[in-house]
Amino acid sequence: MTVGHSRHAIERFLALLGQHGVEVLVDVRSHPYSRFSPQFSRKALERAVGDAGLGYRFLGDALGGRPPHPECYAEDGALEPDRVEQLAAYQRGIEQLLGELDRARSCVMCAEEDPARCHRRLLVARTLVRRGVAVHHIRGSGAIEPERELAGAGQLGLFPEAGAPRGRRRRAPG
Repeated sequence: MTVGHSRHAIERFLALLGQHGVEVLVDVRSHPYSRFSPQFSRKALERAVGDAGLGYRFLGDALGGRPPHPECYAEDGALEPDRVEQLAAYQRGIEQLLGELDRARSCVMCAEEDPARCHRRLLVARTLVRRGVAVHHIRGSGAIEPERELAGAGQLGLFPEAGAPRGRRRRAPG
């Protein structure tokens, strides 16, 4: 699963995670702070998530949408996902994320509510789908939006469907 913290009150955000059975929040923000929503700065968020009985894992240094490598950007400054995916640090981050997905019901978090506009989908979820992981996005309303609906027919979704074994990744056929 993925989620964007947007400008939710921390109580609302934690309720969204609880609604979907999240056990570990995986923060993939390059810069884990927010001047507009200080409750989502790394230390405050880690404390709130821990107080709610959830795990917190920071992987923004490897999976963030603003890597410090100039070769990851086009001439116009746009992030080039194919270039980022080639970085050894990114691949290590993906392996760490896959490990989290195997151990617990984990949710990838960034700031943007709309996954269609966020690197957690345009980069991280894309990599996960290629690896056979089913990705679903938690929207601010609490609704789930499957990646396959965002990307079009034939794509797979990041959290197992109801009834699937907890913490197990679903592999693509073949």
